[in-house]
Amino acid sequence: MDEKVKEALIAIVGEGDYTESLLDMVTYSYDASEHNHRPSCALWPQSTEQVGEILKLANREKIPVIPRGAGTGLSGMAIPVKGGIVLDLNRMNQIIEVSIEDRLAVVQPGVVYQDFQNALAPHGFFFPPDPASGKVSTLGGNVATNAGGLKGAKYGTTRDYVLALQVVLPDGRIMKTGSRAMKSVSGYDLTRLFVGSEGTLGVVTEMTFKINPEPSATSTTLATFDDLEDAGHALTEVMHSGIIPSALEILGREAILAINQNTDLALPEVDMMVLVETDGYTSEETEYQMAKVIGVFEKNNPREVKRAKTQEEADELWQARKSAYAVLARIKTHFVLEDVTVPMSRITDLLKGIQRIAKEYSLQIATYGHAGDGNLHPQILYDGYDPEQVKRMEAATAELFRLAIELDGTLTGEHGIGLSKAPFMTLEHDEVEMAVMQGLKRFFDPNNILNPGKMALEE
Repeated sequence: MDEKVKEALIAIVGEGDYTESLLDMVTYSYDASEHNHRPSCALWPQSTEQVGEILKLANREKIPVIPRGAGTGLSGMAIPVKGGIVLDLNRMNQIIEVSIEDRLAVVQPGVVYQDFQNALAPHGFFFPPDPASGKVSTLGGNVATNAGGLKGAKYGTTRDYVLALQVVLPDGRIMKTGSRAMKSVSGYDLTRLFVGSEGTLGVVTEMTFKINPEPSATSTTLATFDDLEDAGHALTEVMHSGIIPSALEILGREAILAINQNTDLALPEVDMMVLVETDGYTSEETEYQMAKVIGVFEKNNPREVKRAKTQEEADELWQARKSAYAVLARIKTHFVLEDVTVPMSRITDLLKGIQRIAKEYSLQIATYGHAGDGNLHPQILYDGYDPEQVKRMEAATAELFRLAIELDGTLTGEHGIGLSKAPFMTLEHDEVEMAVMQGLKRFFDPNNILNPGKMALEE
């Protein structure tokens, strides 16, 4: 880092909140993806005003700035691919306000998702998006990626709960979007523009979230199917049965076999396991919903339908689904976890296509995910030290993206584009749409300092 720029940055944040040590630079060179690149320095700002001064300086000097939360992203969006400054927002971690009367909370980006949930729980409220990384991921990162999770089918994703934002633009100006009201159509919806923008348009330093009363009752059931067609019909029928489950999760055959080979869970080796949860504010409500779901399952030739009678039994049923990622990550030296999403009616086609791709490229691909909104997670397992396997993995990944688009789906349901999927953006987005997105990037960030190299925004 240029000495004068370094001195100016230290003057903004203080010497204790600036680092260029080799250990820190290596730490900030990677996230949960396969990408890595070292920055020049990292800063820990503690106020919106400091972020504004940092961006003003970086914009003047044309230095890349990469906003960063917990580094749990799977698409490389926190990688400083062009060097520059990592802006670590973890010390901006205050829950500023919880207003039960207005059903909202105001938080800073460094608040960890689970800590936010813990703060809401005594009030009987919760924040529904529920990303799988919620124990460690930060709310700023959740906004940047429009994170979702297990409860997406019923409760949606992060964007459905963002009422207002405070954003620092690349030139250092501070802007507020949205309002505290539950609905507003005043002007362009700039709030939604920034949700899911992966830190390429501005740095979010404060979020106002809608929060929900927490359901007091849940019911859980597991169904197994020997045939993908039967399972697919059951999933589709559930989602137009008049019931919207709070969770509808699946494990495919390869995931089940891998879990059995590496744990003592002894899962039934079927084509698909389906785990469903209903929730509500009375046991009668949840039981009524679950009875309808079970009725759908029983019409579609299940091997078994098992309903949890206690919370302990429900936890046991969830164990396999919640352990899938960690178990699969240990099987080979490397893995790629994708999150392609298709319309509900095409889930079976997607699963069959994944099986075909795995066979064609001689790879182990274990699939699980959120069937309730068509968002599946094929996890490609491979030996990253074998160039031939790496080549086959890359070809299989490209084929997987083409398959999702052919099925009227999308490249990503919740992980984001980042670096990993940037080369495939034109599969999904036509020339005009790409030009509009690139034009927005130029308008907000003409010097291209904010998170450059991501989302194929550079022509």
